[in-house]
Amino acid sequence: MNTFTDRWRQLDWDDIRLRINGKTPADVERALAAKQLSRDDMMALLSPAAADYLEPLAQRAQRLTRQRFGNTVSFYVPLYLSNLCANDCTYCGFSMSNRIKRKTLDETEIARECAAIRAMGFEHLLLVTGEHQGKVGMDYFRQHLPAIRRQFASLQMEVQPLAMEEYAELKTLGLDGVMVYQETYHESMYAKHHLKGKKQDFFWRLDTPDRLGQAGIDKIGLGALIGLSDSWRVDCFMVAEHLLWLQQHYWRSRYSISFPRLRPCAGGIEPASLMDERQLVQTICAFRLLAPEVELSLSTRESPWFRDRVIPLAINNVSAFSKTQPGGYADNHPELEQFSPHDDRRPEEVARALVASGLQPVWKDWDSWLGRASQSS
Repeated sequence: MNTFTDRWRQLDWDDIRLRINGKTPADVERALAAKQLSRDDMMALLSPAAADYLEPLAQRAQRLTRQRFGNTVSFYVPLYLSNLCANDCTYCGFSMSNRIKRKTLDETEIARECAAIRAMGFEHLLLVTGEHQGKVGMDYFRQHLPAIRRQFASLQMEVQPLAMEEYAELKTLGLDGVMVYQETYHESMYAKHHLKGKKQDFFWRLDTPDRLGQAGIDKIGLGALIGLSDSWRVDCFMVAEHLLWLQQHYWRSRYSISFPRLRPCAGGIEPASLMDERQLVQTICAFRLLAPEVELSLSTRESPWFRDRVIPLAINNVSAFSKTQPGGYADNHPELEQFSPHDDRRPEEVARALVASGLQPVWKDWDSWLGRASQSS
């Protein structure tokens, strides 16, 4: 069966970079007028030439967002279950070579975290771990997912890539979605930053969304770690290619795109390519024009000032008050964190800012009595 790897092999990084950088103002204007974006149009909207068209780009993105999602913005929160990791990555605070305290939550600690999160009003939960198949793998997930799922309306995961059969099993335990970020789509740059562990396998990770689609997972999240490669523009275009592939082959699934920029962490690196805030707005709005129906998510990696101004344009899914360490909600231990969030406002503060912008915060958009995808497929 074909996977995105087959499409990826047809794509030439340097050629894409030249084509993006060669786009003209006329190409950008053509893309802005298009009813449905082509790949060339997406290149134009990611290009340096599009920087001068940020206002009309943002205006069209906002119109499309309001047409598709109304004035609603959904809230989610990450729950870090473990910072154990068997990989050595240059940019991550959980990297096995970093001398930090390690922690994996047990049943009692998970219950305390869930209670603290529910007390803040969250119903959409993202479970996050380091990548340690032995100690935080399927046995751990089988043990804890059902109890967590009973407490929340939506359950998603961001963990190590798994086999298709494992995703199918997790779906029966209540899993709704999986976020898996390729980090960078440039194979040799990927190898430079992933020094040890299973994460060194570029293609196993690249084909993870295909396995998710084959397993019938409802929501699949994509993204690149912006700044890891020498061209954020090419990486973002590769995310667009990946999205288009998946939508064509696994049309029953929904999709989510995130835009994480490198943040400070223990033992971390400096970005290889810098994306400023205007360029991030440009990229977010380009994705809205490419895929009006797709969830676009913005995390607490970004500043309060930036989030308050960008969310009303094209974002329809946000996190708030994120703790990036295990046990961070019931007992805050910053020394365990994966990276330092930039927006540390409490959820009610973020919600008030959205309301002031004319938006409606959504804490819950599903209930068990409605049935679930895993029950009907």
